[in-house]
Amino acid sequence: MANATTATPSSIPAAPAEETIRPRRLVAFLIMVFGMFMAILDIQIVSASLADIQAGLSASSSEVAWVQTSYLIAEVIAIPMSGFLSRALGTRLLFALSASGFTLASIACGLTSTIDQMIVWRAIQGFVGAGMIPTVFASPIRSSRAASFTSSARSSALLRRWRRPSGRLSAATSPN
Repeated sequence: MANATTATPSSIPAAPAEETIRPRRLVAFLIMVFGMFMAILDIQIVSASLADIQAGLSASSSEVAWVQTSYLIAEVIAIPMSGFLSRALGTRLLFALSASGFTLASIACGLTSTIDQMIVWRAIQGFVGAGMIPTVFASPIRSSRAASFTSSARSSALLRRWRRPSGRLSAATSPN
């Protein structure tokens, strides 16, 4: 163990300073959380008011079930695509388009007069609104990646100092 490398306090890079959250970023995140909450709340509201929707549109019980089912099927189809769309369009634009489309489809749902129109608009609402939930979950990760890259670079530099030419960690694996 005579030739094992030891780290001294001066050779270890300093820890990064606490990352502060800018107010503008916090407001944007809270708006995104509110949009996600509205999408989730919408499912619950429609579920609780299916009887009223059925009476208002003169629909049978099997027809009104499609109001909820069309939304959920469209949402389940669109959620996996949101990862690709987020990389292609950007998280901010995808969320803005999803929130706008969701709002317009919600207005259209309120203005429908037949069960067929309601089913179509609910499917559109589920499809375009599906991008809101994953983008909210991805936004804190995306904003903290820059900090983790700097930490990762420091960790890599520290590991390079500890490595021997053989590629093993000298302090952990050296038999001497």
